[in-house]
Amino acid sequence: MKYSVDSLQPKLEQFLGPLLSQSGFELSYRLAEGKSAHPEVENPEVTVHFSGEDTDLLLANRAELLLALEHLTMEALRIPPEDHSLVSFDANDYRLLRIEELRMSAKAAAEKVKKTHVPFHFNPMTSRERRVIHLALREEKELRSESVGMGMSRAVVIVPADMPTPPAPPRPFYRGPREGAGGDRGHRDSRDRGRGQGSRPFRRDRNPRP
Repeated sequence: MKYSVDSLQPKLEQFLGPLLSQSGFELSYRLAEGKSAHPEVENPEVTVHFSGEDTDLLLANRAELLLALEHLTMEALRIPPEDHSLVSFDANDYRLLRIEELRMSAKAAAEKVKKTHVPFHFNPMTSRERRVIHLALREEKELRSESVGMGMSRAVVIVPADMPTPPAPPRPFYRGPREGAGGDRGHRDSRDRGRGQGSRPFRRDRNPRP
């Protein structure tokens, strides 16, 4: 075992503790030995469990902030990329629920491809999430799954078995808000994307800092 609770605890306290405190988030965390209901997908040696009043912010937009915090911590602790899957950040069993969601999506997309004989492109995903899709469809004979695209745009496409792999769809070009009355409809500022009615911004102001 490369990583353990005892070996990571002081390093996380040195980096993650001050980061959460200075950001103003009301969050706490605890380390535990990694356990997974789906070890074929991910099998971490250590899991960092978050809890607290601001857990909903961590999990907003498909856990965008949780995953960003995980990546930032991996870089700060100099954990090599090949070991990133051995240390997992989680809250409210998000990892487990996300795996189940991806498996259901993979099966539904596969049935659609079988009926229409048209490739199906998923939205860009992390390497862990793409792995879930590939494993969910590994027994399929009539189709196959491939990863296409580069970097943050890398995604999974499901293709009929007798069809070449299509290229990744082009990334949408954001032109910015249009001038005139109602010109910003459909072109909201990126800070507002994914923010539903009544949701809160990531920045917390109730604990202002000098």
